[in-house]
Amino acid sequence: MAGGKGERLWPLTKDRTKPAVPFGGIYRIVDFALSNCINSSLRKVYVLTQYKSASLQRHIRLGWNILSSELNEYIELLPAQQRVRETWYLGTADAIFQNLNTLEIDQPDDVVVLSGDHVYKMDYSAMINFHRQLDADVTVGVVEVDKVNSVHFGVVEVDKKGRVRDFQEKPQVPRTIPDKPDKIYASMGIYVFKNSALVKQLHLDAENAKSSHDFGKDIIPKMVRDGLKVVSYNFIDKNNKEAMYWRDIGTIEAYYEANMDLIQVNPVFNLYDREWPIRTYQEQFPPAKTVFAGEEITGRVGLALDSLVSGGCIISGGQVKRSILSPNVRINSYSTVNDSILMEGVNVGRYAKIKRSIVDKDVNIPPGTVIGYDLEEDKKRFFVTESGIVVVAKKTEIRE
Repeated sequence: MAGGKGERLWPLTKDRTKPAVPFGGIYRIVDFALSNCINSSLRKVYVLTQYKSASLQRHIRLGWNILSSELNEYIELLPAQQRVRETWYLGTADAIFQNLNTLEIDQPDDVVVLSGDHVYKMDYSAMINFHRQLDADVTVGVVEVDKVNSVHFGVVEVDKKGRVRDFQEKPQVPRTIPDKPDKIYASMGIYVFKNSALVKQLHLDAENAKSSHDFGKDIIPKMVRDGLKVVSYNFIDKNNKEAMYWRDIGTIEAYYEANMDLIQVNPVFNLYDREWPIRTYQEQFPPAKTVFAGEEITGRVGLALDSLVSGGCIISGGQVKRSILSPNVRINSYSTVNDSILMEGVNVGRYAKIKRSIVDKDVNIPPGTVIGYDLEEDKKRFFVTESGIVVVAKKTEIRE
């Protein structure tokens, strides 16, 4: 499911759908779900698109054309096309309902439904095997989170055998995990359906004029009420770290924090795990480069500390700390970039100062510009979150 507007990620979603937002320097958010599919040996993947999808379509065409059509393997885009009615996708369930012809062609035993806007590592094949062993109609992927965070998630109530008994949407007073009064099961937006059960439920939902046509709000609760076998599958992290890692990149704050997770000395999310690689599309850029190492007295030193620096970057006499530089970023002399995310093609002029900011693609920061130090002034020019993160939208023209 890769058609979401991502309104809470604006202005990063001003020109692109949420799964296409750059992440971690070289990736797009959708790369994590797609990498999980490939690493889980899932070779028949449809990507459902709708909102501002051109960037996402280009990324998948260039970077994910890796499967063999001769072996009936594919990662295929399914844009909204009004096949069954004169409406675009009305919800997650309706998006699949409008593409049921693909299931008629493929005739799978089971269908895995995934969200394209989460960051995590998970072996879906283990969940599929669990689903089949229990002969469930649908298996819901869940992750343990603290009870106090219930207002941000769909909360799944289960009995001691793991069977789903109820589904609450962002409750103030959630039902907790049996024997764990301080924890809840949050729905991950991951479902494994029996194909026959999915097709039947989607047809029933399409006939319900009062439905919002959403899996979490409508389909799953109805299946529970009707007595179908709905079970939970506890998230098994493939991240090779002690702490589990799963992030819903739903807000600017969540996006910023997840990126900042990556620059820690010992980050919880491991990008360097060769056993579970994260794939993406990368243009042919030269190696990153730092210059001017011998002018410490004047302060003209090209330096990057505790940062991710992508290919094509040139740190030319400026200093970067605790930041992420996407490809082809240039940091010019005497400038400083701290605790920030700079996307592809950003140019930081001499003596500029940037702190706790997200600068989207192809922005030229004129010499002497200051961003992130005076939030009241920043609000006159840029988007500033309640927590004080400054976001400079793609191709913003900043006057000197």
